[in-house]
Amino acid sequence: MESSSSSSIRIRRFDELPTAKDFDSVIELSNVPAVFRGCTKSWKAFSHWNPSNGGLDYLQARVGSCTVEAMVSQSAPVFYGDLGSHQRVPLPFSNFLDFCKKPTQMQSKRHHQGLDHRAASQTDNDTKHACLSLEDAPKQIYLAQVPIMNSDSQETVQLETLKEDIQTPSILASKELSSINLWMNNAEARSSTHYDPHHNLLCIVSGCKRVVLWPPSASPSLYPMPIYGEASNHSSVSLENPDYSIYPRAECSMEFAQKVVLQAGDALFIPEGWFHQVDSDDLTIAVNFWWRSNMMSCMLEHMDAYYLRRILRRLIDKEMDQLLLKLGLKTRMRVCELPNSGQADHGDVNDGKLLKGMDLKEKRVKERNTLQELEPAAVQVLHELVSLVHNIVNANQDRQSLSTSTNGCELVVNDKFEKIVSADFKDDPVAKFLWDINPQTLQAVFLAMAHNFPRTLEALVLHVLSPVGAEVLTRKFDEMDQHTLEEDRNGFYEAFYSAFDDQSAAMNSILKGKELFTQQAFKNVLDKFVGVNLEN
Repeated sequence: MESSSSSSIRIRRFDELPTAKDFDSVIELSNVPAVFRGCTKSWKAFSHWNPSNGGLDYLQARVGSCTVEAMVSQSAPVFYGDLGSHQRVPLPFSNFLDFCKKPTQMQSKRHHQGLDHRAASQTDNDTKHACLSLEDAPKQIYLAQVPIMNSDSQETVQLETLKEDIQTPSILASKELSSINLWMNNAEARSSTHYDPHHNLLCIVSGCKRVVLWPPSASPSLYPMPIYGEASNHSSVSLENPDYSIYPRAECSMEFAQKVVLQAGDALFIPEGWFHQVDSDDLTIAVNFWWRSNMMSCMLEHMDAYYLRRILRRLIDKEMDQLLLKLGLKTRMRVCELPNSGQADHGDVNDGKLLKGMDLKEKRVKERNTLQELEPAAVQVLHELVSLVHNIVNANQDRQSLSTSTNGCELVVNDKFEKIVSADFKDDPVAKFLWDINPQTLQAVFLAMAHNFPRTLEALVLHVLSPVGAEVLTRKFDEMDQHTLEEDRNGFYEAFYSAFDDQSAAMNSILKGKELFTQQAFKNVLDKFVGVNLEN
């Protein structure tokens, strides 16, 4: 017999939408998922976006010229949440739609030509080869969380025009929405198991999604990533080949799971904190609505694990600011937290910024990379930063092998050279130096370094930058982004990372440094508020 506690968190299904009052007072308050059949069938998008009814041509005509960010992953069709497993690549929406059309076009061509089975098999191979033309693309491209509306963004939302084709469901009439997003895949795709820090209404416009959900009380069997890490709201367990010798509790994770199949027209309410994994069929289109919950409105037992993680995350954020203050760095207001493809319930790593780009309004960044174009103040900063990096490396040359190039300015470090600066929170000249620089000046300096002193920039990031420095650097990236338009940002990061022979190594070095910094804050929080000392 099912216990009362487990029956209280069973997913409910509705053939008709409840009133907004009932949704607020019964469904949302209970923090339990619910399915609403036929929720989107009255939308203009339901008929106009339908791929079998010319929907791709319609979208191409409406917003095809817009640039969107596509998720590309070597682990596809599985898309893991940590930044090291995927990359976000800007491309015209029309290009993505062309990828969606190719399988249908090839099938139609085979049908009309009356090809035999052998020839059809050959065409299948040709189709696969053709679809992989964009750097091993089609099964590695996924449009995840492309904004249609974003209340926190002060920039232009590229797909805002599509808002005319959808209707905010009546159950959300009283909600202050944080964002509305488009999700679209041109081939089968699977998200990693994760939870969102906002309430979520996932609406299927076309295709089919299969969702597995776990309550927050099932967290132990899902092994969430460390709370101080880069993807703390994701499960550590590999979806395709779980290693039960490392994650023994995961073997019984499905005992806590509930499964839902969503067809076109359906909607699923996913409360904050509920872990979920989503499988999407070929060419599935969905829209989701995110809104902030009143987190403490209902302290049901099954939510306690999630609330504890949220509380710890907030304490860690505060402790990180305190650590910077101890270094004499006056903290600035953080960038607002936003759900990032379901990937972040934390403010420390909004790390699409490590892959996105930027530019100043006055001049394209790729044109601002010569020493002659730097302002006098930027020239002085460049000289001091290069000297600082050289001095730190040279001070340790007895430990490692290094050399200096003939121009006397550019640093060359042996491949085996290890990171110099440890996680020392008492004194960090590089972090202090970076913190005091105007973000626009620092941007110009980094561009000049990437063009003129790439090995010195590489030494800074890979060998000199401490955990504190990594935290400071990415906060500087946040400040830079606040001064620029989204459409111009890509150039800066493209130029910045072009200085590295291995761009992923540079990104991973910065992320690892940030994680070490946050880990120290996490240890401090446990010691101060929980009485647990991990050092003993």
